[in-house]
Amino acid sequence: MLLAIDSSIGTSVAVVDRDGGILSELSVADTMGHAEVVGALLRDAIADAGVEVGDLSAVACGMGPGPFTGLRIGIAAARAFAFGAGKPVVPLVSHDAIAFAWYREGNSGDLLLTTDARRRELYWSAYSGADPSGLPVRITGPGLARPDDVPVASAVRLDAVGVSSGALGMLAELTWAAGASFAADEPLYLRSPDVSMSTRKRVTG
Repeated sequence: MLLAIDSSIGTSVAVVDRDGGILSELSVADTMGHAEVVGALLRDAIADAGVEVGDLSAVACGMGPGPFTGLRIGIAAARAFAFGAGKPVVPLVSHDAIAFAWYREGNSGDLLLTTDARRRELYWSAYSGADPSGLPVRITGPGLARPDDVPVASAVRLDAVGVSSGALGMLAELTWAAGASFAADEPLYLRSPDVSMSTRKRVTG
């Protein structure tokens, strides 16, 4: 049983079980209010699932791609919760959760997936289907491009507007069961943060 958190677009928290499926899932679509809602979503998702923190085996965390501010809040919340609960964090590419859900709906073939990166840019990933265990096969990406520069392919294009933490958690469960590798434990910002420290020397009188 896993707690799953993603804040790469909006904020979504779920509790999932490999056999029982998605036990609870709560999401807020606001792409600017991650810090204000993530704590309440964590509390309520666990309560709605009717489980105790000790019942969880790990925390699945979406690592993006996503804008700096929102993405880091979800990752920080996942790491803090996991540390306090004494559980490991299992990192996943957020796009993979969207693709996983799409293929689970019965779709097949090549998929070109995009999400909003702001600044008139898009994050994108390309997939060639699902493997025999049901895991999406990402062939390239995640990348960052202007809309006109997103790779043109014969694949079905999906412009996603959210990431389901329930799908993220079930992807983590399936990845674990299949013995497949998780993502690198590094946020996929794909661009520099909006604010950076000045490197100019300070002038003193």
